[in-house]
Amino acid sequence: MTQDVEMKEEQSVPSDSISSTSPTTLQTLKDIAALIETAAYSREVRRIVRAIRLTIQLRKKLKASVLSAFLNFALLPGSEVHSRLSAYVPKEDGHDMDVDTATSVTQATAKHSLPELEIYCYLLVLIFLIDQKRYNEAKACSSASIARLKNLNRRTVDVLASRLHYYYSLSYELTGDLAEIRGNLLALHRTATLRHDELGQSRGLIVLTLAYCPLQFCRYLFYLGKIRTIQLEYTDAKESLLQAARKAPASALGFRVQCNKWAVIVRLLLGEIPERTVFMQKGMEKALRPYFELTNAVRIGDLELFKKVAEKFASTFSSDGTNNLIVRLRHNVIRTGLRNISISYSKISLTDVAKKLRLDSPNPVADAESIVSKAIRDGAIDATLDHANGWMLSKETGDIYSTNEPQIAFNSRIAFCLNMHNEAVRALRFPPNSDKEKESAEKRRERQQQEQELAKHIAEEDDDEF
Repeated sequence: MTQDVEMKEEQSVPSDSISSTSPTTLQTLKDIAALIETAAYSREVRRIVRAIRLTIQLRKKLKASVLSAFLNFALLPGSEVHSRLSAYVPKEDGHDMDVDTATSVTQATAKHSLPELEIYCYLLVLIFLIDQKRYNEAKACSSASIARLKNLNRRTVDVLASRLHYYYSLSYELTGDLAEIRGNLLALHRTATLRHDELGQSRGLIVLTLAYCPLQFCRYLFYLGKIRTIQLEYTDAKESLLQAARKAPASALGFRVQCNKWAVIVRLLLGEIPERTVFMQKGMEKALRPYFELTNAVRIGDLELFKKVAEKFASTFSSDGTNNLIVRLRHNVIRTGLRNISISYSKISLTDVAKKLRLDSPNPVADAESIVSKAIRDGAIDATLDHANGWMLSKETGDIYSTNEPQIAFNSRIAFCLNMHNEAVRALRFPPNSDKEKESAEKRRERQQQEQELAKHIAEEDDDEF
């Protein structure tokens, strides 16, 4: 008896699994369709955004039977869109009963589908095809969806359209035909710009960046960093060079070496000391060796060692095009050495300062005096200058934690975090509860039905009076 029961349970596993998962997923898709319908009538884009989020959560649960049943529910059976999208969904014999029941229910309440629902069905089928690795069919489906989008100009479609643009590009990229649609992607971005579709513009820029070779963008960042370095815009140059080095593929070793060379020089000009790990990257140790020794000379503040390194690797720096930048580093080396002197000595003559800095000018004392005065004025060292006696008097460095500076620093950081939090909260969109949305949708349908009945009644009265 128990064996018979177990055999019956084993035979009923497929139908139970379908009945336990499919209705839940299908019902959720119907709720999403109702949400999109409400958004289309009320012109609330945030509801479309919420529908997209819910769809992403259901992506792993999409099956052919569920998708076919939803197409029968959302689209008018026998229509051109329904026939085209249903052709991409495989038929499953075990699920014919579920699809037939859904179709019969839909036919009982048949109506013209909204453009938003139509585009959403395109999106669902396209995601399903890509997940099933049916890339050629996904390419055809995405092309049909883009052709349909060209005839629509509705703000509630913009969110769905931006998603379709991405999957349109992805389907062609997966088949290796991305170069074929570059013109179409440019046209889509131009259309989004003319329609003031900000989401479509941002998504279009991302897709165009992927469509055109990423190496071109890396080269652009590299040359932009070089231009900004020459224009003394070191902070922006550092950001561009480091970004180019990160985005470059691992196989482009020579390009990454050049990016790191320029980035090291720019960081030294900013007063930063690059980490040792920068020079120990795999395959770059030998190429970055001159810049490692140069960094060591700048870190110590030894002007004589700096000159030796510059002369030793002059040909390397000249071929790299960084020779002029290394000449600018001389001032940073002197300032670093002067900072070390001010920390070590509370009182030192300008003659000794010139000797320790190894200044080789005709009048080293006068040069030392001008260098010290400029460093004091710029705030590089905390000292005073006795011009009459030729002394540099360093001020004692007190305990910084006994002052209010740590409190001020923490206060500024906390204020920055709070401001960021407040801006994020203001940027959030809080949709109402789904229950309230269902109630409002039902009330809206009742109101529309009452208005139609009232208009029909008024028309009949007018006919009677006539």
